[in-house]
Amino acid sequence: IGPEIMRAVLAILDKAGAELDIDTITIGQALYEQGHSSGMAPDTWDALRRTRIFLKAPITTPQGKGVKSLNVTIRKTLSLYANVRPVRSYEPMLASHAKDIDLVIVRENEEDTYGGIEHQQTREVTQCLKLITRPGCERIARYAFAYAQAHGRRKVTCLSKDNIMKRTDGLFHRVFDEVAADYPDIEHEHHIIDIGTALLATAPQRFDVVLAPNLYGDIISDVAAQVAGSVGIAGSANIGEHIAMFEAVHGSAPDIAGMGIANPSGLLHGAIMMLCHIGQPTIAERIHNAWLCTLEAGIHTGDMFSPEHSREKVNTQEFRDAVMARLGDQPKRLQPVHYGESVRIETKAPSASNPTSINKELVGVDVFVDWVGEANTRDPNTLANALQQCETQALKLQMISNRGTKVWPQGMPETFCTDHWRCRFISETPCSAQAIIDLLSALVKQKHEVIKTENLYTFDGQPGFSLGQGQ
Repeated sequence: IGPEIMRAVLAILDKAGAELDIDTITIGQALYEQGHSSGMAPDTWDALRRTRIFLKAPITTPQGKGVKSLNVTIRKTLSLYANVRPVRSYEPMLASHAKDIDLVIVRENEEDTYGGIEHQQTREVTQCLKLITRPGCERIARYAFAYAQAHGRRKVTCLSKDNIMKRTDGLFHRVFDEVAADYPDIEHEHHIIDIGTALLATAPQRFDVVLAPNLYGDIISDVAAQVAGSVGIAGSANIGEHIAMFEAVHGSAPDIAGMGIANPSGLLHGAIMMLCHIGQPTIAERIHNAWLCTLEAGIHTGDMFSPEHSREKVNTQEFRDAVMARLGDQPKRLQPVHYGESVRIETKAPSASNPTSINKELVGVDVFVDWVGEANTRDPNTLANALQQCETQALKLQMISNRGTKVWPQGMPETFCTDHWRCRFISETPCSAQAIIDLLSALVKQKHEVIKTENLYTFDGQPGFSLGQGQ
């Protein structure tokens, strides 16, 4: 539906008097079909760097062909680190599951599992790496607080799962608290993501600005938008230091493509955010209020239509025309929007780390092996006995886990085991890289199939690695 809703939105922008010089580029499905595996032609990047601002319609990533999501590629390649997704309810004109919703989700846009680093390591086990960095956490946390401050918001709520992922989500929460100290006028709080999502679904009025890592932010923004009325009307800004992208939250909806019935509201709200970003808030306000007047008139596309709240079901072009006809009008029942002066979000750069300020010491290694044992016994005691034959003077077997759960020593017979084993070797004193090489040589010599290693470090004497479940 990208081309048809983009045509509708550009027509509204032009009619409203937006001062834009449009440079049109094609990305997505047509480019995939031409053999561009990234979904973009090489000269497209030059166009984006030249304009620095772009409005992107929903695009389709081919399924099952091994290609990466173009949406994620754009965000990460251009370092569009802050994904801003406002959520508002428009009752009684649109049915919603809660009243008076007015919140903004700030989603970290580059890290987490969206690095897309995945491997199949054994016949039974795959993995996805979750990468969280201190600079990434600090940059997005500062943006969330600066956004709240610039827009007169009162509170920032951080959502994470640091009761389980103590290193990754723990870092996100810890940096959030550190940054909050620089904004004493802004209230801050933290919720575990599961209860936080439940509260967003049942009591969204208690939230103002919500900060979350990449994956959680993607999920909760859809939850919040659907609670407010529809994902189909939500807009999104992707902000970087040099380039910004604006889009709809929703996807490409190929099942209705070409039928002329798609709702352009999500992309239109993305365009409204774009106008504010580039210093045309008066035009943004004019368009947004015309859209509100259209809702008040009961003129709704099929996804918004309900016998209770709607007067007329319209197609894409008819909805576009209804908005354009109301440019300059003010809503009577819904609260008119007023953007005032254009607001630029200013944040300072993340703190530079000093590699000599923290004492980092190598103290062991987790060796991951593919093993089932003779006759597929999968007995961890048998594996431990074999691994102990490979111990070196420096590194001794301390623990074996399977899917994160300790199974040796003193494992539980009920624990289900796959063919993927983490075998932790620890040194009593800091060891060398050569000590790990010697251990691996001994393991390979004894025919152990090593599929991965993870060095274990302490930082200022504190372990930089987690215990096994039950250890």
